Amino acid sequence: MEHNLLEIDGPEFDFDSFANVVAPLLTQLELQVLERELNADLHVWLVDFEGCRLMLKGEHYSGQLWLEGLDSEARPTLAYLATMLQG
Repeated sequence: MEHNLLEIDGPEFDFDSFANVVAPLLTQLELQVLERELNADLHVWLVDFEGCRLMLKGEHYSGQLWLEGLDSEARPTLAYLATMLQG
C-alpha cells in the first residue's frame, strides 16, 4: 500500500482476453468502468468504487494486474478491496 498499488493475483490473460478475464473481478469488487485505454502492451481502465477513482492496469507481456490509487486518499479503499479479494 505504500506505493498506492494493489497487486492482484488472477487468471492469465493476453491482450485480447483482458476484458473477459477481468469481468468477474469487476463484479466481485463492485467496480464500475468509466474509461478504457489500450496501449501496445497495457490495458488502463479508469474505474470507480463508491466514489473513489482508481486505475485498473493489466500488462499482458508480464501477466501483471493491479489497481492503482490516483491519490493518497485511495489507500483506505485499496486496503478494503484487498480484504475483499482475500475473503
